[in-house]
Amino acid sequence: MIIGIDGSRAFFKQRTGIEEYSYQVVKHLVSHFVETQQCCVSTGATQVVLYLRKNQKINFSLPANWKIKVLKWPRFWTQFGLSLEMLLHPVDVLFIPAHVAPFIHPDRNASLFSLALFIQKILKKLGIKTDYNTHSDAGGPKKTFVVVHGLEYEIVKDAYSAWERIYMRYSIKLSCRWAKKIIAVSKNTKKDLVELYKIPENKIEVIYEGVNQNLESKSPIGDLDSKYSILNYKPYLLFIGRLEKRKNIEGIISAFEILKEKYNIPHGLVLAGLPGYGYESIKYKIESSKYKEEIIMPGFVSDEDKFGLIKNADVFLFPTFYEGFGLPVLEAQSVSVPVVTSNTSSFPEVGGDSVAYVTPSEPMSIADSTYKIISDESFRNVIIKKGNENVKRFSWEKCVVAIADVMQIYE
Repeated sequence: MIIGIDGSRAFFKQRTGIEEYSYQVVKHLVSHFVETQQCCVSTGATQVVLYLRKNQKINFSLPANWKIKVLKWPRFWTQFGLSLEMLLHPVDVLFIPAHVAPFIHPDRNASLFSLALFIQKILKKLGIKTDYNTHSDAGGPKKTFVVVHGLEYEIVKDAYSAWERIYMRYSIKLSCRWAKKIIAVSKNTKKDLVELYKIPENKIEVIYEGVNQNLESKSPIGDLDSKYSILNYKPYLLFIGRLEKRKNIEGIISAFEILKEKYNIPHGLVLAGLPGYGYESIKYKIESSKYKEEIIMPGFVSDEDKFGLIKNADVFLFPTFYEGFGLPVLEAQSVSVPVVTSNTSSFPEVGGDSVAYVTPSEPMSIADSTYKIISDESFRNVIIKKGNENVKRFSWEKCVVAIADVMQIYE
């Protein structure tokens, strides 16, 4: 049996949300299979192929029967590169950890086998060597499993370009139709799939994301300060994520201004992340703020720095408009930092009673809840303690065991 895994999103140099999920799942699947010697890994009867883009590299070792295959398509990697790979060199199980399955994706059939042979002949005539061993099983994977992270583009439509909405809507709809099973990262995402896309409930399995617990930053506070000058802003409030409209960055800035004016807090505001859709409006908001000198944007921060920034924050702010899961909430709780987050989408499901909930469209709500954590030590300690307990519900080990079980790739 051959298992294919789309690793293209897992090995970006600058990982955020879905990329981080993909990386952790691939890494922990390797560990799980090695430790349990399941999935026929120990016998060599099963081969796992990890598909990567050109110039991507992994930073951990693979078992002997795992191999990397680089698909050198510069653009439309999934729909051209991975589709052609599935047509000419199909697998028994294809796992897609990030939304979108390749377009060429039906079960094996004679017509696609003929098409595969035809394409291979053309490639040979053009002098293009292939390592494909086309056989009667050509035509696509027999079982495909797709992870859907969220339908935010359907809920917060003005936070996406028209092209993004169209592409995501149709690619995810088709992926859900093709999939043997859909893995949703939260009950809320499952609900959205059922209500918006009319996916049968029994086709969707909810498997929560994990979180790395007991993480310590590899960068001491002095190193962090030399990179980001955070000591000039300490104590500080922190947001980490893409700086885009859906993340409610302008609402965070407005709440920060209220905190300075109404409560006269000494804190700075750190907004860490890469620019996204709607960034120009965010930039203008900052430049127009009377407190712009107390707002720092360090850009993307590496894993080794991220938890240092979180751990030294007074409060972690994540009042986004909509999330399929909301992993940063758990990352903050894993280092005992209190969290302010939204009362929408998946947050109540993930946060339980361990966070301070706010209405994301109301900056005053964000400001008041943040100030309560800052000023009320008893409340702060309760939130931190509950956060420490909440985070124990989630682990990448639990996540990958459940994924492997759903795929039924070992028995």
